[in-house]
Amino acid sequence: MSFLHLLTEKPWASTPGGRADTHDGSAFAVPAATIGLRVFLGVVTVLFSLLIVAYGTRMEFEDWRPGPDLRLLWLNTAMLVLSSMAMQWAHVGAGRGEIDNVRIGLIAGGAFAVAFVVGQTVAWRQLNMMVVFDITSPAIAFFYLITGLHAVHLLGGLVAWGRTFDKIWRQGFEVAEIRLSVQLCAHYWHFLLLVWLVLFGLLFSGNDNLGFLLAICGIR
Repeated sequence: MSFLHLLTEKPWASTPGGRADTHDGSAFAVPAATIGLRVFLGVVTVLFSLLIVAYGTRMEFEDWRPGPDLRLLWLNTAMLVLSSMAMQWAHVGAGRGEIDNVRIGLIAGGAFAVAFVVGQTVAWRQLNMMVVFDITSPAIAFFYLITGLHAVHLLGGLVAWGRTFDKIWRQGFEVAEIRLSVQLCAHYWHFLLLVWLVLFGLLFSGNDNLGFLLAICGIR
């Protein structure tokens, strides 16, 4: 065998049972939908982070007047927590092949999510009817922006939820076919819950508390 042949030979292509025969890279492949969701969540995280920074910066101005406390937001938060828990129930059920639990979890998760959006709408109407309401107020404007932007993302999640729900009620489907869809829905719901808890604390925080938080993050 010549020296040139040794340099140009590809052992993995010529050896029986070699690398080309035993591994095609699929074992380490990540579904495109998962990658897409991760990228999207990264973008949304940056968006809300910038919004939080803008909120904290605006609070330092002398004309800042905190908006009124809406106790309904506590109930809405509970609805979103229950929705996330129900989605996790469906996720676990999909992993175990328990289709009944998947259906129950998805139905409950969607119902609580809709209840959250309805509750947010009622909160907006309550704020609109208050005497202190002034759309030009920075605090109130930020309240509509923050809660509205979060609600839009939740409505987008409900679109994906509806597609997953439709798959489950079809005849002759395999649990493996909807396992990824349920998993992505659950992860998205957990993310929206985490974002809302941060925003909820932001809306009910005082200037001192927010300033301390921004100082810890090295923003100011």
